[in-house]
Amino acid sequence: MLFTSTVFLFLFLPLVLLLHYALPANLRNLFLLLASLFFYAWGEVFYAGIILVSMGMNYTLARVMANLPAGGPRRTVLIITVTLNLGLLGWFKYANFIVDNLNGLLHLCNVSLIHLDTVHLPIGISFFTFQALSYVVDAYFGKVAVQRRFVDLGLYIALFPQLIAGPIVRYYDIAAEIVYRRVDLKRFAYGIRRFIIGIGKKMVLANPMGEVADTVFALSPGEWTTPLAWLGIACYTLQIYFDFSGYSDMAIGLGRMLGFTFKENFRYPYTASSIREFWRRWHISLSTWFRDYLYIPMGGSHVSPLRTIANLWIVFLLCGLWHGSSWNFVIWGGLHGFFLSLERTRFEQIRRWLWRPLQHAYALLVVMLAWVFFRLETLPEALAFIAVMAGVREGQAPPLLTLELFPIEHQLVFMGAILSCVSWSSIGGWIKGTTTFRWPLWMSVGGHVLDVTALMAILIFSIMNVAVGTYNPFIYFRF
Repeated sequence: MLFTSTVFLFLFLPLVLLLHYALPANLRNLFLLLASLFFYAWGEVFYAGIILVSMGMNYTLARVMANLPAGGPRRTVLIITVTLNLGLLGWFKYANFIVDNLNGLLHLCNVSLIHLDTVHLPIGISFFTFQALSYVVDAYFGKVAVQRRFVDLGLYIALFPQLIAGPIVRYYDIAAEIVYRRVDLKRFAYGIRRFIIGIGKKMVLANPMGEVADTVFALSPGEWTTPLAWLGIACYTLQIYFDFSGYSDMAIGLGRMLGFTFKENFRYPYTASSIREFWRRWHISLSTWFRDYLYIPMGGSHVSPLRTIANLWIVFLLCGLWHGSSWNFVIWGGLHGFFLSLERTRFEQIRRWLWRPLQHAYALLVVMLAWVFFRLETLPEALAFIAVMAGVREGQAPPLLTLELFPIEHQLVFMGAILSCVSWSSIGGWIKGTTTFRWPLWMSVGGHVLDVTALMAILIFSIMNVAVGTYNPFIYFRF
């Protein structure tokens, strides 16, 4: 079930909110867990058992670990738990990828190939596996108390707002709210606001940009021209940001309506002037997960420069694999690892010496080039597309194809999406803080009225698009 579906918006969500607050407090967690499992099973009936296995496995082994003395036995249980979690993720996400690559080697050696039927990828397995891992590891190090109620731990792993599209929520961030949570009118209203902003990002901005990008990338390499290639990757750059951040906003809003406070996951990443800053703003829950559970344990930056660079490469190669079982994802992660490493050399002095808009252009160019590997499925396609972007080779597109793919309504959305990449509230706050001008009371009231009107317009337009079944892809299927 998707947030941008009529079933969710008009049936599931209203019923869940109504029953959640109608039930006694001691039954709310059980109800939310059952509702979350139903939400997941709506599209993954058989594979809902996978998430139940994850719950039972992590609940049981964490309890066993808590009852053991510090040292070898406790560490052994941790290793077993981590291995089982990664094994579960690895089988469903990477089994076919590994077999395909092995078969490539076996074919070269004239050895019989391995046959493996296509392994289905359960939606959201990367998210709920990483959440479970963070809980077990934090419990081992004593950062959180081991949860003794299966329902409460199950709710943490399966809570529907962030189950299939993130963000990755740490157990210690919501442990207290699982036991007791308070919702007042102000918090509930904020949750509605964030949900509307999120669905607006998805339906109003991401989907039209995705429609243009998909059409460009669907062309044969012989039809790609340099303007078309740049148009396609620019639209995809906007699509993936507003799609990802839109789902995060919807998750944050839904969580707030139910009494949970999820941390921010995107902070205007396209305003970054370096790749290091980009990753402080992009998919923050994922980047901090890799930082805390992989990069720092390997030594982080508190080792030799070469070891630090190796750590960065390992983290981002694995980050690429986390996104999908394809060498293009590995290359995407490797590119980010390369430029993060480069920014730890003398190149950083040169970058800082540049005019600020050029710093921004550098970061955006690297990100956009990396998105080519993220979007296209094969390496030859990605390299051919980049060659067209660079003007090294160019196909023969039908006359006026660019105008046909990019009509005036999409051009307006394109401009609106670019403007929405900037935090205008921060700019307004800076202006307000650096001037002595004070808005008249009637303008402040008018601003609030305009804000509510805009939110209602976004909601109505988004619902209309959902209702009529416009182009509405779910790109998290790949994760």
